[in-house]
Amino acid sequence: MLIDRRRHQRQTINRLAKLQVESGALPRDCLITDISQQGARLHVEGLDVPDRFHLWITGEQGTRRECHVVWRLGHEVGVSFVGPETRAPAQRAGAVPA
Repeated sequence: MLIDRRRHQRQTINRLAKLQVESGALPRDCLITDISQQGARLHVEGLDVPDRFHLWITGEQGTRRECHVVWRLGHEVGVSFVGPETRAPAQRAGAVPA
């Protein structure tokens, strides 16, 4: 039997996000399949994901989270969020900077 050791309950979602590995690099599409206050599971098929990156979460209020990979399995990665959430400017909410 598997024991869930997470401190925060995860919410199942299917939300498009952008993974940005470094400043100036073009963001790449990924899919958030579940999320909590402290981390997320991402579907990243075809992407070479570094240990640390920024994740732009689309929606009514676009947010950016710095992420650290804690596990990898096939086309999925589990990440923990590092530091505070950053909101996109109001006029560009949901947009991802180039």
